[in-house]
Amino acid sequence: MKILLTGSAGFIGFHTAQALLARGDDVIGLDNMSPYYDPTLKEARLKLLEGKKGFTFIRGDILDRETVKKCMEGTDRACHLAALAGVRYSFEHPEEYIATNIRGFFNVLDEARIQKIPGVVYASSSSVYGDAKKFPAKESDPTDAQVSLYGMTKKDNELLAHTYHRLYGIPVTGLRFFTVYGPWGRPDMALFLFTDALLHGHPLSIFGEGKMQRDWTSVDDIVSGIVAAIDKNFDEEIFNLGCGRKEELMDLVKIIEESCGKEATKEFLPMQPGDVRVTSADISKAKRMLGYEPKTMIREGVPKFIQWYREYYAL
Repeated sequence: MKILLTGSAGFIGFHTAQALLARGDDVIGLDNMSPYYDPTLKEARLKLLEGKKGFTFIRGDILDRETVKKCMEGTDRACHLAALAGVRYSFEHPEEYIATNIRGFFNVLDEARIQKIPGVVYASSSSVYGDAKKFPAKESDPTDAQVSLYGMTKKDNELLAHTYHRLYGIPVTGLRFFTVYGPWGRPDMALFLFTDALLHGHPLSIFGEGKMQRDWTSVDDIVSGIVAAIDKNFDEEIFNLGCGRKEELMDLVKIIEESCGKEATKEFLPMQPGDVRVTSADISKAKRMLGYEPKTMIREGVPKFIQWYREYYAL
């Protein structure tokens, strides 16, 4: 297949591109290389992709309709992963989030409508569940009480996709990602921040007194779900993609300490605006319909990240 992949130099986009190229797909990568975090990391990911057969990269923005039109021409699927991610950053830059995450997705969906693209897969988020009280979260649970602007933009994406499917018959599959981690990960995520602080002798800033729980999900498992969704191409579905088990933040810290061979100095802080106590995914629907089977638990996945971190930063 020929696949438009937005956000191809991002964390999940990079790994998705690798998986699609490895099986022989042609990938049109679109990314604006946003400086939301260190762009040298994105450039390094891109450098690894640009030498691969079947990969074409366009440095451009999903807010530019002509760019989206050009990239989508002749494709069999659109896989939309481009977005401004992160809950806390969304409080400081609301206009950018509204523009990129909502208007940008509209451009992709509407161009898919015009060009009659056979299917669209897009990234949603566990943030749509807000500060849920029932766990694990199922796709059918209420998603009308987001606690962050970022979560709202992802809920809006789901509503937009639903409306476009009903009005125009576009096949759309939304994927609610739960706390993704792994090599080449984002520097603003807990695993990256904690590893960086520990290896440089700085204290770890641990929010929520360390009692928050997350469904840590390996990027390799997430990618397996993305690829399956591209292949299955359902008329309209939404799936949780998580590991299927929740772990306390302090459990993650302990694994990092063990993997690095040193104990961290810890600074415990209250929860930040937009944070939630628990994320936990019911992945039974993804297992049943996508054949999704997470294979990596954090005890195996965290050391892989730390190995990558040491190699990348020569530590």
